[in-house]
Amino acid sequence: MSNPFCFFFFPACRFVVKIPAGMAPEQAAPLLCAGVTVYSPLKRLGLAAPGLRGGILGLGGVGHMGVKVAKAMGHHVTVISSSSRKRAEAMDELGADAYLVSSDAEAMAAAADSLDYIIDTVPVHHPLEPYLALLRLDGKHVLLGVVGEPLSFVSPMVMLGRKSVTGSFIGSVDETAELLRFCVDKGLTSQIEVVKMGYVNEALERLERNDVRYRFVVDVAGSNIEEQAAAAGAPAN
Repeated sequence: MSNPFCFFFFPACRFVVKIPAGMAPEQAAPLLCAGVTVYSPLKRLGLAAPGLRGGILGLGGVGHMGVKVAKAMGHHVTVISSSSRKRAEAMDELGADAYLVSSDAEAMAAAADSLDYIIDTVPVHHPLEPYLALLRLDGKHVLLGVVGEPLSFVSPMVMLGRKSVTGSFIGSVDETAELLRFCVDKGLTSQIEVVKMGYVNEALERLERNDVRYRFVVDVAGSNIEEQAAAAGAPAN
């Protein structure tokens, strides 16, 4: 494939999942990444049963799907963030049950030993100990953010309470198909902004400013690719 925006692509069938009836293609796109990234560890680590109390650390593209998927599984969901700036969107728009500001020492102390798991989507270096303290007995801290430097904690933070720190990356093809069906059955959608090809450069600039809620989806079919390619002097396929 010479062009990532070509009209036709023929992959190996073992890497293909069917978009279920009732799901728009633009909705399926983010679920193939952010959606299954959250769904996979919840299913694989035995955290899909209703009634659990979960924390979502970081409210971005992956984090917002974490709130939606966990709520659909019947969990009590707490969004954990470094400031109160996203409180309204977490609770009013996404349906989180609680919002915890990590810089509020009193609130963090009150929430100690209250969560069965934490889905950690933060992609930059951050301390783990304040969040490990929030976990109950046998609680799990699941790392989903790609961090380029070592994370550390003192061993008693996991020894006392049999807590564990683990990680996950995307998910299997079977889990992806299962997630798509789950979202249709539960009426789940991702929050997206659909843009045309001509807006891609501006979209990338907005991504750098964290100015998107919560995923851009490029409408290739609805864009005049031939005209734009001809204007740029590049082949259209």
